[in-house]
Amino acid sequence: MASLFGIGLLLLSSLAWSGSVLIMGDSLSAAYGIPANKGWVTLLEQRLAQSHPDYDVINVSISGETTHGGITRLPAALDQYQPELVVLELGANDGLRGAPLQLIENNLNLLVNQARAAGAAVLLLEMQIPPNYGPRYSEGFTALFSRVAEQQQVPLVPFFMATVVLQPELMQADGLHPTAKAQPALLDQVWPALLDLLQPAG
Repeated sequence: MASLFGIGLLLLSSLAWSGSVLIMGDSLSAAYGIPANKGWVTLLEQRLAQSHPDYDVINVSISGETTHGGITRLPAALDQYQPELVVLELGANDGLRGAPLQLIENNLNLLVNQARAAGAAVLLLEMQIPPNYGPRYSEGFTALFSRVAEQQQVPLVPFFMATVVLQPELMQADGLHPTAKAQPALLDQVWPALLDLLQPAG
């Protein structure tokens, strides 16, 4: 009996824990305009391979995605990949299209609820839009991310592109999308909060 018990422990110890991080985002996470292997999500995958090799990164981001699109796609992704952590990088396209702020906020709340219902932790990335939309709308847009994070008690990464958006050499010609050179800075903006949600490497 003792030998069987010992064998059982050995088998259990050989089954390494593994988890996954699901990125649900738009063009900023889909490496728009740059080689896919230069995007911040690929850089995240490479960094985790060194620091937390038990984690996989699944990127379901697509250019042009909105919060509504995320709501329709997230349940299937949660069911398929069963991630431990969902990173939500959505809302910018809603804002650029002038969607009602309350609708964007409601959709983000629903996305958080969907992820949590599947047993995943959530990391929310704050987005901003250009000031030419008017201060009432643009400031209200930024504020809704803090509100969602506070209501849902989820960590919030301050403006995802804060360190690159005002540096023309780090932005593509459209002024909206970061260059390949900017991608490490995007990852560095996300990394501390993301690291706090990962199980210790082991």
